[in-house]
Amino acid sequence: MKHQVPHWLIILGGIGQIFTALVYPYIRHRVFDWYNDIKQLKPLNQEIAKTYGHYIQGLNFSFGLISILLVKDLQNGTGLATALTGLIAAYWTGKLITQFAYYPMYNIPKKPIFKIGEIGMNTLFVTFAAVFVWMFVVNLIALIN
Repeated sequence: MKHQVPHWLIILGGIGQIFTALVYPYIRHRVFDWYNDIKQLKPLNQEIAKTYGHYIQGLNFSFGLISILLVKDLQNGTGLATALTGLIAAYWTGKLITQFAYYPMYNIPKKPIFKIGEIGMNTLFVTFAAVFVWMFVVNLIALIN
């Protein structure tokens, strides 16, 4: 297929997605003081928030594994490849929209390491969204033709 995303870029994106899953607990704890904030919720709401946090972490890790292990399958132009790359593209695009629409309103610690981390993570999110939108479009074109 023409205009395919290079395999190395998909694998690198997969590694990045796994990295986001692994660093997610640190960010919640050290940057956002999430666990102390959660203690103010009712017990059921605490568990719901924790569950959603685990869903996010699990999806990031799973998308990373899929990206690394199934590179060719993600680009083969089938309905499943189109659906899966579309799902991952929508996930990261939604994350970007949320990141830039809502997060700037909040006060993140001003330490240089957190500023560097913010730039790094935003760069990863933009990259993930771009790579998977690209793959989705290529798969969609192949599926239609």
